[in-house]
Amino acid sequence: MKAAPVFEAGSHRWWIIYDQDEHRVIDSNVYVIESNGQSLILDPGGFEIFPQVFAAMVEVIPPSSLKAAFVSHQDPDIASSLPLWHACNDKMEWYVPKLWEGFIRHYGALNAPLQNIPDEGGDVMIGGLRLEFIPAHYLHSSANFHVYDPDAKILFSGDVGAALLPPGHDAWVDRRDKTGQAFEEHIKKAKYFHERWMPSNAAKKNWIELVSQLDIQHLCPQHGAIYSGDNVKRFLDWFDKINVGTAII
Repeated sequence: MKAAPVFEAGSHRWWIIYDQDEHRVIDSNVYVIESNGQSLILDPGGFEIFPQVFAAMVEVIPPSSLKAAFVSHQDPDIASSLPLWHACNDKMEWYVPKLWEGFIRHYGALNAPLQNIPDEGGDVMIGGLRLEFIPAHYLHSSANFHVYDPDAKILFSGDVGAALLPPGHDAWVDRRDKTGQAFEEHIKKAKYFHERWMPSNAAKKNWIELVSQLDIQHLCPQHGAIYSGDNVKRFLDWFDKINVGTAII
């Protein structure tokens, strides 16, 4: 895996760690936010990819800057690496959905300092930067959150926006394409994921109404590629129209 910059303004930076060379496990993006010498890691990944994620991360930030981790929901590709990160730094705080705390502790590190996020969301300060926990319940987990950075205008969207891409893919849905052709090709690889993994059209509509009020320049999913500029609205419009929860049909 490798790290690439998403955003930079002085000491405020976003990094994406991505691109598994072979997909023995589902491809996962890990994001790190820096501000004034402190950093937060978002959905740090599964046990299986911890060595690759850690090696890529230390290429761009000092491990000592890592103050906290955010866990959007309970899945193993999100949080099963928790005991390994805890072994590296037992002072790291873990921001997790309140509903899932007892389940997440099954991954190990029973004494890890888990901070519960209530259903209505909240915020956290990292290096003087305020980040917002945005409710995204039932997309696809029953207690689920995204992270919004109002200064960078970035939304970490977890599984929303995910696409199942081949090894070696780029980190972005083409930012230079103004025609939308790159988006149309990319979104074909996102269609089944959203139809099958997302269970609730009502939750989908509620989320779209909520995030449409935010100023988003980059929408960063946990699988696939980043939507930037016009592709953010293209994705929201596409997501609004599709039917989800198709396994019950």
